[in-house]
Amino acid sequence: MFTSLSTKERFAPQRRQNMAQRLATGLSCLAMVASVVWLAGCAAPEVAPQIKLAWPEAPDTARIEFVRTIVDDKDLTKDTTASQSVFKFLAGDVASKYRVVEPMGIAVSDDTHRVYIADFAQFAVYVFDFDKKTALKIDGGDKDPLGAPMGVALDAEENVYVAETAKRNVRVFDKTGKSLRSISHESLERPIGIAIDIPRGKLYVADSGRTESAEHSVKIFDLQGKYLGKIGKQIGDMPGTFLFPTYVHVDTKGNVYVADTLNSRVQMFDPDGKFVKAYGKRGNAFGQFDKPKGVATDSFRTVYVVDAGWSNVQMFAPKGQILMFFGGRGTAPGLMQNPSVLTIDKKNNLYVGDVLNHRVNVYRLVNTTAADIEAANAAAEKAEEAAKAKK
Repeated sequence: MFTSLSTKERFAPQRRQNMAQRLATGLSCLAMVASVVWLAGCAAPEVAPQIKLAWPEAPDTARIEFVRTIVDDKDLTKDTTASQSVFKFLAGDVASKYRVVEPMGIAVSDDTHRVYIADFAQFAVYVFDFDKKTALKIDGGDKDPLGAPMGVALDAEENVYVAETAKRNVRVFDKTGKSLRSISHESLERPIGIAIDIPRGKLYVADSGRTESAEHSVKIFDLQGKYLGKIGKQIGDMPGTFLFPTYVHVDTKGNVYVADTLNSRVQMFDPDGKFVKAYGKRGNAFGQFDKPKGVATDSFRTVYVVDAGWSNVQMFAPKGQILMFFGGRGTAPGLMQNPSVLTIDKKNNLYVGDVLNHRVNVYRLVNTTAADIEAANAAAEKAEEAAKAKK
């Protein structure tokens, strides 16, 4: 089975939190198996024990492994593994001027070497190049500083598109940080997440709007800034309408996924903007949401959704069936507190903006093939049919 989680299990399980609390007390010898897999050895004080954090729990096959955290440019010069993240956390490591505070947007270069992090609190986008071991700060300069940056996306030339929430536009920079242009429209009120469909030359901007407005929609532009239209005609909870949409994602086929946050669901649209399906609904059970935000797909078209309320990430099969979740509320490495954005690179590494822990958590998909996803999808469909038959 893809997961061992039952539909009765709630999110942010207390067992994981208890384990994280024990870890945070600085236990020198960690050897326990709880809702996640921790493998540790008693080591000399100067040697960190090797710790492995994965979901689901043994004896089921692990599908998601925690890899590392990204906190500042110090992480460029050393491989901050899961074990090292724990001891960095316990030691209270002092951060540099490139310190991540409030990560609200993440993008990764095609070669996976560079990670772009939009920091809302620092009014900047940090670029961490893990190949060259360098860091760059894009802030617009003193004359035109970034205004509350949120979503970030890259085009084929690796130009950087940044949603400036306070300025109601999307600013475009080249990879050196030089400002190129701004993209906006008279109807754009509160841009949050952005995504680029490179083959079709489209920029999608999630416009969260305001309480008193009807502009709860996804605006569509070409990459030069021409306004092409929008998805979502009015505020509401019917298919194709939104209530404070926050993040948007485009898969390799041009399908558009929108985190419809206050409707507690993710909506999927085809490349022409036609509604296809919804993932999840409001609730605290398996496959339900509180406040969904970041959304992305991996190479198998599995859909991942960050839930800021439950502080976890849920995974759905392409046809919409829930597969499993990972994470949970906590401060220890691998856990989350009010996460926001989610990005997946071409190697199926997952980057989650862990906002209240002031870091980016990195995970990876493991032990999974297309056949596994198909089998899990078929099993989920069968379970759903059986459940319907009982009603």
